[in-house]
Amino acid sequence: MLPPDANTTEEAPQDHKLIIYQLMTRLFGNQTATNKTYGTIQENGVGKFNDINDQALQAIKRMGASHVWYTGVLEHATLTAYEGIPADDADVVKGRAGSPYAIKDYYDVAPDLAVDVPNRMREFEALVKRTHNNGLKVIIDFIPNHVARSYKSDAKPAGVVDLGEQDDKTQAFKPGNNFYYLPGQPFVVPTDYNPLGGLKAPNEDGKYQENPAKATGNDVFTAAPSVNDWFETTKLNYGVDYQNKRQPYFEPIPDTWLKMRDILVFWARKDVDGFRCDMAEMVPVEFWAWVIPELKKVKPSLLFIGEAYDAKTYQMYLEKGHFDYLYDKVGLYDGLRRLTRNEGTTRDITKVWSEESRGFGGHMLRFLENHDEQRIASPDFAGNARAALPAMTVSATLGTGPVMLYFGQDVGEPALASEGFSGEDGRTTIFDYWGVPEHQKWLNGGKFDGGQLSPEQKQLHAFYVRLLTLSGQREAIRKGRFYELQSTLAAQNPGYNAERVYAYLRYTDREKLLVIVNFSPSQTHTLNLNLPADMRASLNLPADKPLTYTDLLAPASKSTNSTTVTLAPQSSHIFEIK
Repeated sequence: MLPPDANTTEEAPQDHKLIIYQLMTRLFGNQTATNKTYGTIQENGVGKFNDINDQALQAIKRMGASHVWYTGVLEHATLTAYEGIPADDADVVKGRAGSPYAIKDYYDVAPDLAVDVPNRMREFEALVKRTHNNGLKVIIDFIPNHVARSYKSDAKPAGVVDLGEQDDKTQAFKPGNNFYYLPGQPFVVPTDYNPLGGLKAPNEDGKYQENPAKATGNDVFTAAPSVNDWFETTKLNYGVDYQNKRQPYFEPIPDTWLKMRDILVFWARKDVDGFRCDMAEMVPVEFWAWVIPELKKVKPSLLFIGEAYDAKTYQMYLEKGHFDYLYDKVGLYDGLRRLTRNEGTTRDITKVWSEESRGFGGHMLRFLENHDEQRIASPDFAGNARAALPAMTVSATLGTGPVMLYFGQDVGEPALASEGFSGEDGRTTIFDYWGVPEHQKWLNGGKFDGGQLSPEQKQLHAFYVRLLTLSGQREAIRKGRFYELQSTLAAQNPGYNAERVYAYLRYTDREKLLVIVNFSPSQTHTLNLNLPADMRASLNLPADKPLTYTDLLAPASKSTNSTTVTLAPQSSHIFEIK
């Protein structure tokens, strides 16, 4: 083992390399290509649970995935009506399809996703079983901080008391209430809100009835939230009096805690394998500290992934809160985005492992795209999907923790056009009905074989398959130690561009991998990779024999005894050293 120094951490590696494929369930299987701005479900189509068939799941599995995060499964507020399920009031719905994070019923699934709406839960259960049969595990969203203003469970099990049903609405805050109230003040719809732009939406009159008004989901305690607030949602009360210095009331256990535990147990018993917990830091850590162990009594293997953005609280939410993994957004994602845009330096990467997540990097979920972030190929991010391959290589191989791919990322989906509520913002909409054009080429009419992709897209997809498969299968990436090589390479390469080139070892006793990437959009670098004698000795590599370097990321792996490597602009390599 290499001696402890400033190029590594003492974190003990664990073998738990999840490869998560995230898909927006409403969009994934949709083959309709109309893409009319603010289009209806009839005009623009919608993906179904049943679209994610064995063929689709096998294609995802071939990409190296171990888990599928089905985003937007729970029933949420929408402007689409079904028999017995009226459309929600447009004054408190974002977009025609509605936000999948404005939950209307924690005990139900979205009717949009079913072929046979009355049997929608059976179709979801069949998807879970099908996913497992194809060797993949299931993650769904748990949205604990807020619900749709129209929340009302009509699918709750017998004996369950609905959220807010027994609240004392005369009290702004009461530990036993499920919501926060503004007594004597009716809710005021934001005056400048147009749910469908220039089109008229059902029930759009600016007169949504809610009296007294409830506090808004993003901790806004006013009866008149702005159009930029999460005004379509209401904040849940976990026993914290926000308007009185955040005074906590956690004993006895708040009613909201008990209700949320029961909801999680309900889904655990549907055989889901994990939860991605929305805005986890907006819920007190004491709740997680209690509920996660409660759920692991029901199903010990359950995973809890927290959406988190405050690096100062990461350790607390992992250790006290018992989360398995947290988002590495403000650290690694933001740093890699800057590097991809030729704005940051590799010191941003060093800071992540050496400071921000030192000692717990294996519990950070790495990614370059998800439903909240801009597409790499969009003009807002890189404008070119291949530009981010060095960043994705680092995301996947820097640590032993999970890496995530968003559907369409592997074929360079650029999220062009204005879908409706989402606007032209470089993101694939979560609010509108839409067909995802480049992803649809990979769908290829339901063959899931990439048959309509361009040669460049096929190369891009093949790169992702190689990278993710290596990350999930190679021992050194799964459970190896980490050692940064920046100072080593700088010492033996005069003029080494340490701001744009980044290199490190991932190694175990049996396998040594050298990862090296060039973030420069225009410069080619030629480097000597020869490891010094003391490092060879620490790695049990002979000091007096030539080593072979095999580039595992190359389309056809080639071995060489040469220690000189040429790094093309925006290139990445994973060399196996023997």
